Amino acid sequence: MIILIKLIIAHFIGDFLLQPESWVEDKEIRKLKSSKLYLHIFINGLLVLVLLWDYNYWLLAILVMVLHGIIDIIKLCTQKESNKPKWFLLDQLLHLLSIIGLWFLFIKPEFNLILWCENKNIWIYLAAILLITNVSGIFIRELMSKWSKALNEENEESLANAGKWIGILERLFVFFFVISGNWEGIGFLLAAKSVFRFGDLKDSKDRKLTEYILIGTLLSFGIAIAIGKIVLILTT
Repeated sequence: MIILIKLIIAHFIGDFLLQPESWVEDKEIRKLKSSKLYLHIFINGLLVLVLLWDYNYWLLAILVMVLHGIIDIIKLCTQKESNKPKWFLLDQLLHLLSIIGLWFLFIKPEFNLILWCENKNIWIYLAAILLITNVSGIFIRELMSKWSKALNEENEESLANAGKWIGILERLFVFFFVISGNWEGIGFLLAAKSVFRFGDLKDSKDRKLTEYILIGTLLSFGIAIAIGKIVLILTT
């Protein structure tokens, strides 16, 4: 496992710490003609040897370098200004997958897929991730759909029952923090609420938007805390 960690650290150093913004711009402009591209690829391979400090891994370093170069070249040739964020995430994912694949190939760690799949904690964490990402987002959207329509209305000074729900959510948070002994959480809640300064908002639409954001934020935090607590209970 230590070798995998070192390979990942080498990647992060090469891709972030030792790659100036000027190199990135040069690669995006000149693409395959950029000397910075090939220097960057070489540095990533060299870092593998430096961090592993064992010349017996020279082939691993070369393969890391080659795969890194292929991924970078594909990214440079296909990305556009409109899809840069997506390509950044995909690029990093492909780099990490290639590193993990080479680690399996060279180190051959003991790994029982059937036993791994039968581990209940894996399924608990998977369910939690699904809930926190897509499911809770849809839940919050539907729960707040009535208020989202009211944002464009000018005849109300505040969202219907917004104060009531903000108060309920705040008290639930404080209650949870108290019974779990996380007193610093109350301070965090007060700090978060202080960002939304109702007294400084004179426009009714601005107040609606603030209430809407605050309710959504509290719901999001609450769901994440609840799911996290359930996961801790189920996995311990």
